[in-house]
Amino acid sequence: MIYLASDHAGFELKEKLKSFLGDLSFEVEDIGNVRHEEGDDYPDFIFPAARKVSEDPENNRAIIIGGSGQGEAIAANRIKGVRAAVFYGGPIDIIKLSREHNDANILSLGARFIFEDEAREVVKMWLETPFSGGERHKRRIEKIDKI
Repeated sequence: MIYLASDHAGFELKEKLKSFLGDLSFEVEDIGNVRHEEGDDYPDFIFPAARKVSEDPENNRAIIIGGSGQGEAIAANRIKGVRAAVFYGGPIDIIKLSREHNDANILSLGARFIFEDEAREVVKMWLETPFSGGERHKRRIEKIDKI
């Protein structure tokens, strides 16, 4: 399951990615906001999405979207079992590494800094890249999960 969540700054991109993910045959649940509402607060949508991921962190994933993606990732990473990686432009290989090395189960996008085509490319790469399963990476993730 792919959960989507955004505040007003990420709403438009979330709606476009929802259609894109549907076209790729992913099962998607929109956690909100379900309408563009200036002044809404991203934690109201990010925490529920992150909790959904934490219920089954091996199989559930989320894409969360805000202006920069930073606050959204900070909020999501407060939930045990969640590993949110941020992308707001730059080399997209960082997204591949977030999956291969960190087993990131949430992708946080900065809508004010990336174009729709770039977001689609990054989302597709993130969803298609498996965790490497390397012992050192597993060990590090286990240390994080103990906190």
